[in-house]
Amino acid sequence: MKGPVTDKRIGVIAGGVSAEREVSLKSGNAVFNALKAGGYDVVFMDAAGALCEALRREGVEVAFLALHGGWGEDGSVQGMLEVMGIPYTGSGVLASALAMDKEASKKMFRHHGLDVPGYLVLGTESRWAPGVIEPPFPPPWVVKPSREGSSVGVSLAATREELNESVKAALAYGGRVVVERFIDGREIQVGILGGRVLGAVEVRPCGTFYDYRSKYTPGMTEYLLPPDVDGEVLSRAEDIALEAHRALGCEGATRVDLIVDGSGTPFLLEVNTIPGMTETSLLPKIAALAGYDFLSLVEEIVLDALNRRGVAA
Repeated sequence: MKGPVTDKRIGVIAGGVSAEREVSLKSGNAVFNALKAGGYDVVFMDAAGALCEALRREGVEVAFLALHGGWGEDGSVQGMLEVMGIPYTGSGVLASALAMDKEASKKMFRHHGLDVPGYLVLGTESRWAPGVIEPPFPPPWVVKPSREGSSVGVSLAATREELNESVKAALAYGGRVVVERFIDGREIQVGILGGRVLGAVEVRPCGTFYDYRSKYTPGMTEYLLPPDVDGEVLSRAEDIALEAHRALGCEGATRVDLIVDGSGTPFLLEVNTIPGMTETSLLPKIAALAGYDFLSLVEEIVLDALNRRGVAA
């Protein structure tokens, strides 16, 4: 059995105070348990506390970020770690902030010539008021907060009344909401690690679309590895995913979400800079198909963080 790939003290950062706290804790515990069982010097850290002081007190030498949602995926904790001089997994400050903001990332994707579904951005200011929303595309509409992940606050609206209610609900998670054209197609999610495509999975929710309930309720979604799509279409989707990863300047491990319409055209939805890391999450499923067990995937992510920052393992 191989030994640990680094002797540095690893801090697994998870939890926090966002709407994704519980999901983050599950990811963090899975990573912590894998590293502990693998013989690593590792400590679990809940970002809801005084994180900076805890990092110093515990002597953390590299941070494994499993902190989904605000603070973790918007560049905040990355900025703190940069100032502290602690290497960390995943993308840097700017790429994290761009990927977390659906409006900003869509603009970046379009700038790089990548297809995204038609969309409209609404805010709390005079650009939106109940009953006066005029999306330039027909229903149904996908409504989502601009700065949340794990499908938190996402809903599907078929009528203007439902659209108004969905927008109100999404505004509870922040001041801006994305109303997106619904594309009836196959949902493909591509895993990226160290600047290369690991593979992809097709998700088939029992409901109309892949919402929070479908993601986290056992039996609500079927997963196809590899995706049941034409080889050329899958290759194109993987190429687009890698282009999106690069367009935002992402690093480390990401999961890129796309939808392929009936004509075989992939549309880019978003890039997740801190994908779920439970042993049943999508990135580990994709990595397993590529030959990585869970611990090996975690080790690759840690080594990538050290190598990119010029720190010897």
